[in-house]
Amino acid sequence: MRFLITSVYMFFLASCISPPDYSDIPTLEFRSFSKLTMNQGVFEEDSVILTMFFTDGDGDFGISGQGLEKNIFIKDKRTNETFREYKAPFIPLEGAGNGISGTISIKLYSTCCIFPEASGIFPCEKSEEFPANDLELDVYIKDRAGNQSNVITTSKIKLNCN
Repeated sequence: MRFLITSVYMFFLASCISPPDYSDIPTLEFRSFSKLTMNQGVFEEDSVILTMFFTDGDGDFGISGQGLEKNIFIKDKRTNETFREYKAPFIPLEGAGNGISGTISIKLYSTCCIFPEASGIFPCEKSEEFPANDLELDVYIKDRAGNQSNVITTSKIKLNCN
């Protein structure tokens, strides 16, 4: 009898909780980098973990299958060019009727320092004259319906050039 009363109470308590009111257009928030300094490189010499929070009201985030389609896009603000693209794993729609939210963590490997063209120094060369770059990234995501999230700008990472 006590179990039945507890179960009925839990049912009514659960029915009073409102589902989150997320937009069908995904939203993205920058949370953190695992560290704020990284050494330049081409061959995965160094890395940081980028952590973001997302919501999607209709729960259609992630891509299934082995296709080449990507849904996480990262742009290097130094060049305004695509830095990396990733594919988030498929999230099934069952149980996602109230929307979804979660944390996205991505391991980003090092990149090259970029120097003023007049310096004559090529990217990824060591430079005493220009010891560091500020690496700042723009990030957005897309859901399966093609809705693009807001664009977030990360904090700056010091990219050591020497």
